[in-house]
Amino acid sequence: MKSIRSIIYILMVLTVSTVSSQTNTEKFSVDFETFNLENGLIVILHQDRSDPVVAVALTAHVGSAREKEGRTGFAHLFEHLLFLESENLGKGGLDKLSARIGGSGANGSTSRDRTNYFQTVPSDALEKMIWAEADKLGFFINTVTEPVLAKEKQVVKNEKRQGVDNRPYGHTFYVVDRNLYPEDHPYNWQVIGSLEDLQNATLQDVKEFYNRWYVPNNVILTISGDFDKEQAKEWVHKYFDEIPQGPEVQELEKQPVNLQESKNLYHEDNFAKLPELTLTWPSVYSYHKDSFALEILANYLGDGKNAPLYKKLVEKKKLSGNVAMFNYTSELAGQLMLQVRAYEGKDLDSVKIAIEKTFSEFEKNGIPQRDLKRIKAGLETNFYNSISSVLGKGFQLAQYEIFAKDPNFINKEVDKMLAVTADDVLRVFRKYIKDKNYVATSFVPKGDISLALENSQKAEVVEEKIVEGAEEDFDPNQNVSYKKTPSSFDRSIEPPYHGKPELNIPEIWDARMPSGMQVMGITNNEVPVVRFSLEMKGGQLLENRDKAGVSNMLASMMTKGTAKRTPAELEEAIELLGAEIYVNAGEEKITISGNTLAKNYAETMNLVKEILLEPRWDEKEFELLKQQILSELQEEKGDPNAIAQNEFKKLIYGENSILSYNQLGTPETVRGLSIEDLKNYYEENLSPLAATFLAVGAVNKSEAVNSVKAISANWAPRNIKFPEIPEFELPEKSRVYFYDVPGAKQSVFAFGAPSLSAKNEDFYPAEVMNYRLGGGSFASRLTQELREGKGYTYGIRSRFTDRSYIGPFMITSGVRTNITYEAAELVRDIVKDYATTFDEKDLEVTKSYMIKSNARRFETLGAKLNMLREISDYGYNYDYIKEREQKVEELNVLDIQDLAKKYVDPDRMYYLIVGDAETQLDRLEELGYGKPILLNEENSSN
Repeated sequence: MKSIRSIIYILMVLTVSTVSSQTNTEKFSVDFETFNLENGLIVILHQDRSDPVVAVALTAHVGSAREKEGRTGFAHLFEHLLFLESENLGKGGLDKLSARIGGSGANGSTSRDRTNYFQTVPSDALEKMIWAEADKLGFFINTVTEPVLAKEKQVVKNEKRQGVDNRPYGHTFYVVDRNLYPEDHPYNWQVIGSLEDLQNATLQDVKEFYNRWYVPNNVILTISGDFDKEQAKEWVHKYFDEIPQGPEVQELEKQPVNLQESKNLYHEDNFAKLPELTLTWPSVYSYHKDSFALEILANYLGDGKNAPLYKKLVEKKKLSGNVAMFNYTSELAGQLMLQVRAYEGKDLDSVKIAIEKTFSEFEKNGIPQRDLKRIKAGLETNFYNSISSVLGKGFQLAQYEIFAKDPNFINKEVDKMLAVTADDVLRVFRKYIKDKNYVATSFVPKGDISLALENSQKAEVVEEKIVEGAEEDFDPNQNVSYKKTPSSFDRSIEPPYHGKPELNIPEIWDARMPSGMQVMGITNNEVPVVRFSLEMKGGQLLENRDKAGVSNMLASMMTKGTAKRTPAELEEAIELLGAEIYVNAGEEKITISGNTLAKNYAETMNLVKEILLEPRWDEKEFELLKQQILSELQEEKGDPNAIAQNEFKKLIYGENSILSYNQLGTPETVRGLSIEDLKNYYEENLSPLAATFLAVGAVNKSEAVNSVKAISANWAPRNIKFPEIPEFELPEKSRVYFYDVPGAKQSVFAFGAPSLSAKNEDFYPAEVMNYRLGGGSFASRLTQELREGKGYTYGIRSRFTDRSYIGPFMITSGVRTNITYEAAELVRDIVKDYATTFDEKDLEVTKSYMIKSNARRFETLGAKLNMLREISDYGYNYDYIKEREQKVEELNVLDIQDLAKKYVDPDRMYYLIVGDAETQLDRLEELGYGKPILLNEENSSN
């Protein structure tokens, strides 16, 4: 999806020469070259020959901070517009090109200070991408017409409804920023803007914005991956040189905030079921000398079991199971934020008192050296993880060029982070938190104002009213002529491919341990990191319905200490290695996974052995965990997307199947679980005979096998009886089901039916069939018609769910409330017509994408691990990618049409809608599937 707003600072290390690791035992180098065109465009090149792919990113130094009050959201709106069309790419722009060349999909994001556009493509398409990016920068604005602008306004407004207006706590940053920053400060408003400002945007406004900010002297082009450097330079000059330089762009002055008084505000949240307190202090801009100590301070106080705030609020006071603290820095200013989502009915004044007590104790004790060491230990692993893709490298090069004025600044940043002392951490606490003014926001459930901080004022929050027919009409197919921008050569001719990337299927090694456990892996020494996963079949499938949620609770308990270590000691041991270890439960398995530096792999696996074979069964942790899960279940009651997911499972699998249950369980089953239930599940259902260990990265076969010998030798094999899973069948006829969320700003769709297993020979052909229906993002009909044609939604997709049993085919989306019926009708009609209208052109695009995209399929360690996972789970051959290429080549139009008829029948589906029943329920009978069934009638206002 376009537009990703990240608020959590992630340290990513990149350098032109060498970077020293924390232990100074290893060095790593990423070479790059920078040059400038005469028009001011900065170009950064980084070569990486490890995979036949190249990432191209265009980054403009403009975000919401360059906007004006009353004209907010322009930078983000413009990001959307730039994907749609340019003079020589034609309609569909980069999205259409991406589908043909096998790209990762044209994408972008907007922040307060910059907007970027990025994509990874097979290396043979590099000239095409340079041509396309130049067309957007210099040959775009004439294609923006009134209908285009009108439609994209609707898309962006839907994005705001989805990400802000229709989810719990969605307005938090709006309230914080309006009260932290003065009215004339460029961070006073949100990146996405207001619905009113978006609606008022004119074509002239858009053109002025483009001419001011989208000029070569305000843009960076990064190219990273497998390419010839001199050839790339030649193409950059060819396509970018004649784009004229724009007006001079003045640097914005830093604008730190100084609050004159603390502010307490509250908001009754329509979707929140739990009270949440957010405290925000003014901090510092990115790369300020104090930002490094503030990052460590936030990490120490709020992250993990060793964090003082966790110990006080979660373990001792039992006020919350969810504490987060982070330093959110931007180009001009920053904010240090602490968020606590309290348990149901907890007064936020008690939370605030506990926070203040924690701060007081911290000032007396400071940060222990051991904690300082473990926090820094994660930096080296973060470094290698951050550059595991060519796109990640390109991102960082542009980031440091814009905000540090030097990509090589990262050398100084790492040194500064590692040089932070305990005294520095205490100093910034006193400078930015102790006795300093703050903004406190209490978001409470409707009717629970008493839970807010005392003396809080009602926050100003603009809520959209649901009005039928409120949006303007537009004709997306209206032909509008425009004058083309002159060029010294014919830019309408798309450049050719260069070469043919070879699909390098990684070599897989395997072994079988004496206990029956299988080991599989791929050696890749590109970065000194190992990713691993111990996958144990079972999960939710082995639960009884009266014990629903037991596998999830067991997975969570397994990281709550071992027989040798307390929960805090285990967490510390993992972090001191710069490692991460997770245990998760799913429908079909429980997984112990993680990543670590190669040099610490053996020690990390010793901890995995402890976690698996020496559980602690800590009663105190069990009770804490039970409360946290009950709180999660309560929280989900207010989240329309969670509601849709949970209700859809009930429809697909039926009340007699454990798969119809929330994986967390139900409030009743969770309350009834005992620690003995967890022990029984552990003893009866975890066995090496049903386990596979997967490892990828800087590890060879013998090292991987040796690392699990102790696990295998001490893990008693037992045969596990897996239940027979019924052949879930299609409903006899379609029905509409509605779950009422009064006042919902969007309607959430979950349409679908049982389809087929990932082991079925038709599964991959069905995925190929679905590409043009709803699996291909902007290449799909659902997206083209509901988003691009009507502006009904921010995003819609369809997919086949891969399971070893029959999983569902699903269509999911969030649409604006006042066109719920129209959107549902359009989805139904698109699906109904798909089989008969799929043609040779659709097949050509599908085949091109499916085959060419394989070039970037195994670039990252995560992708390689997922390949092993699919082989292990579904019995695929080691070269199944090659087999799939052959299948794609052999498919014809009739094959696709037959698959669509067989697995996607709109007249035998469940149509589930979560939204506002009062305004939307009745019309849905017009879909022709009978009177809609209201699932929560007792809570409905209708």
